[in-house]
Amino acid sequence: MTLGVEDRMAITELIGLHGHLVDDGELDRLQELFTADVVYDATDLGHGALHGPAAVRDAARAMREHGTVGHHVTNIVLTEVSDGQVRARSKGIGARADGTCGSVTYEDLIVRGAKGWRISRRKVAVRRKPSDRDQPPA
Repeated sequence: MTLGVEDRMAITELIGLHGHLVDDGELDRLQELFTADVVYDATDLGHGALHGPAAVRDAARAMREHGTVGHHVTNIVLTEVSDGQVRARSKGIGARADGTCGSVTYEDLIVRGAKGWRISRRKVAVRRKPSDRDQPPA
């Protein structure tokens, strides 16, 4: 099966909704993003693997003290794994209240269920330095 335009749009909006809910403090709506058995690997953020939307909510509340006021997602790439499963890779930029920013990569497994597309696995990888891979000359 080929992933259609409507599904691509729905998944892209799902990924984008994360920043709106977190930034607006609507953490009790995370079930709109995640499956009930989501595994959210926030090891790079100091929280380990979180199991279920309630654990993700509690970690998000704990991270508020770090002053992130804006979560922005970009560079979304979708790859169909099987019928009803998609891998998504995207970049996240976090803007903090002090004017500094941070960068992460999100690696998601997104599944289609009775309530539509939901993230069932997410790994957050913090970008702390440029890649060590060979770069072409400028």
